[in-house]
Amino acid sequence: MSSQHDSSPKPEARRVSDAAAPGLASDEDAAVLAKLGYKQELKRNFTMIEVFGIAFSIMGLLPSIASTLSYSIPAGPVGMVWGWFLASGFIFIVGLAMADLGSAMPTSGGLYWWTHFFASPATRNPLCFLVGYSNTLGLVGGLCSIDYGFSLQLLSVVVIANDGNYTPTNGAIYGVFLACVFCHAVLASVMSKIMGKLQTVFVIMNFILITATIIALPIGKHQRNDAHFIFATTENLTTWPTGWAFMLSWLSPIWTIGAFDSCVHMSEEAANATKAVPYGIIMSIGSCWLFGFIIVIVLAACINPDLSAVTGSAFGQPMAQIYYDALGKRGAIGFMSLLFIVQSLMGLSILVAASRQTWAFSRDGALPFSSFFRPISQNLIAPAAAQALFSLAVAGNNLAWGIPILCRVVWGQRKFKPGPFHTGRMSIPIAWTAIVFLVFGIILSMIPVGGPDPTPQTMNYTVVINSAVWGGAMVYYYIDARKWFKGPKITVDLDELSEEQTQALKDEGLQIDGLEEKTEGEIVTDVIREKQ
Repeated sequence: MSSQHDSSPKPEARRVSDAAAPGLASDEDAAVLAKLGYKQELKRNFTMIEVFGIAFSIMGLLPSIASTLSYSIPAGPVGMVWGWFLASGFIFIVGLAMADLGSAMPTSGGLYWWTHFFASPATRNPLCFLVGYSNTLGLVGGLCSIDYGFSLQLLSVVVIANDGNYTPTNGAIYGVFLACVFCHAVLASVMSKIMGKLQTVFVIMNFILITATIIALPIGKHQRNDAHFIFATTENLTTWPTGWAFMLSWLSPIWTIGAFDSCVHMSEEAANATKAVPYGIIMSIGSCWLFGFIIVIVLAACINPDLSAVTGSAFGQPMAQIYYDALGKRGAIGFMSLLFIVQSLMGLSILVAASRQTWAFSRDGALPFSSFFRPISQNLIAPAAAQALFSLAVAGNNLAWGIPILCRVVWGQRKFKPGPFHTGRMSIPIAWTAIVFLVFGIILSMIPVGGPDPTPQTMNYTVVINSAVWGGAMVYYYIDARKWFKGPKITVDLDELSEEQTQALKDEGLQIDGLEEKTEGEIVTDVIREKQ
């Protein structure tokens, strides 16, 4: 009996470290990923600081605030300052809920992987499919909105240089936008090896812009607003009630601090991912909460008290008018130039995150032309930003963030095994608070900003665009995809699995029919069938 056992293949012949190609990752990181059913295919170039950097770069704090002042200024300084503080606090709670999941199960397709793992058997496939599409297209939509903001900011410099005597046409705005998207596509493709290192540069440039602004504006603005104006003055430049105008000001931080899930999408390129991912999420949100609060206080102190003159600036950008009033023409041109450069870096960073999510979803066969997106080059990942989606990314990402958190607390809490980062007893209350806030954010993002009687020109078409995405994904699923989409696929090679990994696959309940009831030998048979 003993001799028969000794003659069998040794488990060591299929070590956990073999699940990764040499030089791609540490044994520990490869083992964590293999437990989720995936082999290591991407080199782990990103440290914790660089994972934080890519999220913080996408948020692009000051450029994002500048792009969304049209949401916050109509509610007055109270909307700018306290709207930022309160909404950022709730976003931090969402980040805590996602950090719990990111530490426990770090994979590039985390949001839809978590959904499939935690949801009930009857709902896991359609919900997983919906989350994957919503998040993928939400990220691409985020890229387009960032690059569109870049176009407006760049052209505002031209307007300032011409003393307001030039008005950009829609064709000019769209042309600059397309050129920006194309440049980002090329750069993200050919610079993938050094993209992690570049995040440090991007973070430094963000902080240079922030520091320069909070120093220069108060110095340049000789007559600053007092504390009562900054912290206690309300305004309402909309036709909504004043209270609802204040709530709409929350859209500024909701849109700005909306890229922390990029830490999840970089999971398979992060060293020590079980810690790098959650702390990247928390540090990026926390930094934006703190420094954003300082920035909006400075802006409220230096803004022209005639807020309608700022929102209706001839320069087309409220931030350009604030710079111009405090620093003059040359100062405004200089700062707006630095602003659109950092905005461009935001677009490059979000394209990296969007390409990783698209690749991960293609790896599981869910996207059309998955066979095109699936192959991985040694030098690049083909970027996935091919469509100009102008819908706000808020609703799409909020849905993608909320569903896995909901699935965990409703169906999957007993299956949840905390990682190194965990919020402990507060985990469930945090998760429910995050869910409620995300639902509120979806509703808020679909409300016309100007008032309850929008014209075709002022209508918020987010409800149309995102509903089309969600509805289209579900129609596609029930007509065709349900026949073949069974959730995340196992990509680890059978010969590379240790006995421990094989048992882990059984415990995790990945895409192997009847896995829970089968023996280890039967699992092997099913894995072979799946690979065929």
